Order: sequence, then C-alpha cells, then structure tokens
Amino acid sequence: MPQSALMPPSKWYSHLVLREKVSIDDYTPYGTRAIFRCRVELDFEGFGRDASHIANANKYMKLPKTGLWQARLEYPKLPGIAAKQAHRDQTQVIATSKSLHTLQMHWGVPFYLFLSLYGSLVLGQNEEFHEELTLRPLRDGRLASRFSFTTLLQGATPRDPETLSMEDDAQHYTLFPLALGQILREYAVTEMHLTLNAGRWSYDRWGYPDEHGVGTGAELWAWMGDNNITSHNIDQRWKGLRNALAGLFCASLGSLDDQRTTSPELTFSPEGSLPRWRSSHQLRHGTLPSENVCTENLTPFLKLLPCKSLSGIAGLLNPHRLFDADWHGLGVHVRYLHRKGVEVRLSFQAVTDPVRYSLTGKRDWSLRSVFDRTIDRTCPVARSSEIRVAVPGEDSITITPDPSSLSPDYATYRVSETTKPLDISMQWAEEAKFEYPHDITPSPLTHISVQRTLKGSSQSQGRLSVVIRNHLPITIQTSYLESMPWLLQFYLHSLKIYCDGASRDDLISIISYIPPVPHSRPTLLQALLTLPPRSTLHLTMDVIKPFLRYTEHPPDAQRGWELPPAVFIPIIPGDKPLTHDKNTSLPASRLDLLQLPPRKIYSPTLLVDLATPDFSMPYNVIIMSCTLIALIFGSVFNLLTRKFLLVRVNQDKVAPQPSS
Repeated sequence: MPQSALMPPSKWYSHLVLREKVSIDDYTPYGTRAIFRCRVELDFEGFGRDASHIANANKYMKLPKTGLWQARLEYPKLPGIAAKQAHRDQTQVIATSKSLHTLQMHWGVPFYLFLSLYGSLVLGQNEEFHEELTLRPLRDGRLASRFSFTTLLQGATPRDPETLSMEDDAQHYTLFPLALGQILREYAVTEMHLTLNAGRWSYDRWGYPDEHGVGTGAELWAWMGDNNITSHNIDQRWKGLRNALAGLFCASLGSLDDQRTTSPELTFSPEGSLPRWRSSHQLRHGTLPSENVCTENLTPFLKLLPCKSLSGIAGLLNPHRLFDADWHGLGVHVRYLHRKGVEVRLSFQAVTDPVRYSLTGKRDWSLRSVFDRTIDRTCPVARSSEIRVAVPGEDSITITPDPSSLSPDYATYRVSETTKPLDISMQWAEEAKFEYPHDITPSPLTHISVQRTLKGSSQSQGRLSVVIRNHLPITIQTSYLESMPWLLQFYLHSLKIYCDGASRDDLISIISYIPPVPHSRPTLLQALLTLPPRSTLHLTMDVIKPFLRYTEHPPDAQRGWELPPAVFIPIIPGDKPLTHDKNTSLPASRLDLLQLPPRKIYSPTLLVDLATPDFSMPYNVIIMSCTLIALIFGSVFNLLTRKFLLVRVNQDKVAPQPSS
C-alpha cells in the first residue's frame, strides 16, 4: 500500500484505537481512495498508566474503498521500554486482515476493512539516553564531580525558520524532554547552550573543568537560522527563547535584553552541525553575572530527566550537599549532529571538600559522605550508566568496591552490573591527616593563567588591566573576548601591549571592535594574541564610566555593577581541533574558526563602582518638608483658631498691705 506525499488539511484524519479491534472514526475521500492520518495509542501490560505510549504516526496512506487489503508499514526501532512486548530490533509492523468492520462512507458506498496488529508499535524517532558521573580528586584535597545526562533523538533535524509561518508537526517523545523540545521547535533553535554557575572556578588549583562553561552567573548562547519574516526574525525569536527558558528554569534570563546581547562568532563557534538552509545562521550570546543557581533551578532541571531523581545516577543530586559545595553549576546543551539527530545534554558540576565533612581531617570520600546518598536502583531506560573515578597517579589509594573495568587513568563502574546499593569510596591508606598545600605558586595545571583587574578610584574613568602568562616553552596564540555593557566604554586608542616589560604592539592581531550605543548596545572586543614562550603579556586600556539615569540603577546601587568575565581560548600547536563538519552552513569566511580547540578559560567577574546619586535625598527632603509643614501649620492653626480673652482680676480678693 503506497504512502501519499500529499499533506491533507488538518480535518483529514482518522483516529485508530489499537486494542482488540481497530476502527476508523473519520476519513476523507480522495478520488477512488480514502485518506486518513493514524493516531495510535498503546498500553503495555505491566507498565501501568504512565507507560502508555500515545504517538502520532503522521503517516498519510491511500486505502481502496472496497475489498480486503494488507499493509506493511516501516517504523524506526523500538525503545527499551517496549522490550517486554517486542524485541528492540523490531522495525516492521504487519497489518493483515483479521476482523471485519463495516463502515458507511458519506457518499453511500460501503466498504470493508480488515485490520489487525502483530507485535508492539511505538511511533516516532528512536531515542537513546545515557548517563555518566565523573569523579576527579583535586590536589588541594577537594573532589570535582560532573554529572552528564545525554538524550539523542535519532533522525531528528532542527526546524527550518522558513516554516515558522506554518503549523509544526506534533511533538511526541518518550525520553527526550518535551518541555525543552517544544521551545526548540517554537523558536527554530539549531544549537543552544545555557549555564548557571555560582562561585569562581580556580584554574590554577583545579585545572581545566570537565564542562568548559564555568563563567560566574548565567550565560546563554544559541545558533539560529535567519528569517526574512518580520514577525519571526532572529531577534524576536532570541527574545522568545530567553523568556521561555526563564520560565522553564525559574531564572532571570529575561534580563538578557539588547543591552547585554552580542554576536562573538570568533569565540563561540558551533559545537555541532548547522543544516544547509537557504538562510544563514547567526549567533546570539548574553551573560548575566549577577545570576546564581539555587534549588529553584535544580528542580525543573531534574524534571527534564527520564527517571527524574528517583533512580540511576541522578539520585545522587542532593540539593543540600550540592549547594553547600565550594563551586557548583548546571548546564543545558543542545546541538544537531548530522546524520545522527538532535542531542540534549544536561550537566551538573560541583567541587566539594571532603576534609570539611570528615571528622578525622582526612580527604577520604565516598558517595555517602559527599552526596549523603547511594545508588539504590538503575534507571531502566538508560542505554548506558557509568561512573568514572579518576585515579591519582602518584598516591597510594584504595577504591571499593572493585570496578567493572580499570585503566591507568580511570576506574569505571557500570551501574547496571554492580551490586545495589552502590557506594563507591576512595581512601588514602598511608595518609593520617590531609595537609592543605602551602605553596603560594603551585605548578600550573593550564596552558595559560589570566588575571583581570579594573584599576582607578575615580567614578568617571579607570583602566582595564589584563595579565596573561604562558606556561609552555613554545609560542602559542589565544583568542580574547570582552563583552561589556555600555556602562563601561573602552578608549581603544589607548590599548597597549607589554611583553615582559617591553612594548610589543605586534603581538595583537585580528581586532574586531563594535563600539557601544548608550542605553542600547554593549561593547564587543575580539582579538587574537600571540604569547611568546614562558612569557607574561600585559594588556592595558583606558575606560570611562558614563553617568546613568537614576531609573537605571539597581536597587543595591551602592554595591556596584557586576561585569561579565572575559573569555580566552588558547590555541596550542598539535592540539586536536574541532571536527570540521562539511555539512555546516557556516560561511567560508568563518570556517577557520572551527579549528579553535574547545578549551575556554573564563576570567573572574569584575565589580565596577559608578557615580551613584544620593538616593537618600528624597527621604531627607520629605522629612524636612514634613517637619516644616508641621511647625508652620501648627503655628498658623493656633493663630486662626485660638481665641484670646481679657481676664479681670478681682481687687477685693487682694490682701491689704500692712501699715507701718
């Protein structure tokens, strides 16, 4: 039975309820055939009501008016939830004649349908879910943990912005987060990255993080296809995207307006593929350094997971311990992989201090001591569930229980194969008490170190100072990004470069500068810096601090304004670059940007003190005015209302004076 490529109107549909019988409630004639759209509802025995799969086939077929027919439909692989009823590799559904149903078409021609179902059917794209936990002891006694939950919607593609004026296909997912998927389809987002972090990541003590987006506060950047339709242009969709994510994650992302939005394409190149559409893709990036992550952000984060926090590795996400960490942050990453599908990766990072929880002062740790929880159940829909523990090379340690596999760098536990409850622990047997390192200048763990300060005590001007140290014995390059709100403006002509005390203006190239527009657009500065071997590069630039309207100051104006961090990407010779995807639609002039290695280094945020009006003056004026009014009104009121009377003194009552 052939399928029709014709898309009939929405009123042409058929509702098929697959139980013991199948019926067609409505249909539309098409020549000598009838066109209907299948809507299949399955309820697997033993899985309960929540496991009912309602899927929209979106398959348009032509059926003869009369006679018997046999159908063979092709569908993707079944997910693991249906393994009890059908094998995972089942890809075909055979419909043959079994039960007789007589239907009367509205033009008076009866026909007979014979339909039955063999095997289980789940419609839609095949979905995969993987979860992983990485535990890495740090040299200062702390423990870095990274949770990663990846869902792949195989065969899916981002929505073309040219189709935004048309009705989108119905979205039915089993493992893919529906709330996030609807937002991505509504605003035609190809790639998106959202991070919410609290604290400052110390590159000198902790090295490179597992997730590179560790800038303080909130950061959102997305690649979206352009559109010539005014109501669906990229700026309108960017506004809708940040407002939708703000509602989904209970964050203040709606504050990322045009005054904080830039397009730093040199630094934030796409991590996935960009479909080849007629329109090109554009980048939108915004930061909000004053935003922090808390429990109200973690709750909707957990709701996006297939198993929530009830089973699997996600059961270790205890907010009482995570938000007590020295550093913590969550991330939501969406990208399109050519010929694979759309991937959503939810991550959570934390740096905890086991010594602080220990009664003996040792850095020994376990899942129970760090997260106050153990893994009691395996997530049933996870294709893979692993815990990777980094093994320190020079220390004598003991890891229990025995891992599923062991390599020189990591001990790997496959959660589905371990005994429950699972409580991994690591002990330093030869260490009686951990001593924090007292080395002021420890050996560097990154290729470069960055220090960024804002000098000057004036409230109208200052100087930006950036110090970059190259720890390698070779010459390297690094990209440099400054995205400043318009309240701090650069004097670009005052930019100076010093290398080990000597002026070296030749070490900066490819300068891209977009000046700010007061009350409208931020400053964007991108440059490529060259760092000689084992050298220190000192960059200085004068800045001015404009005056703000009194309505533009925050409620805590005396605290100052937080400025977003600078971003550096060191380019090391011999590093493996980002994979160049031939299927990307990035213009040829920007294809070389894909060669940048994905190591981002975020500098600390800055706090700038701007000229602040005396917000107590209205209070003082009100108090003084009310006092004067009270005094004057009281005096005038007394003069107008008080009545003065003449009192005569009776002389008879005066005692006579004694005679001499």
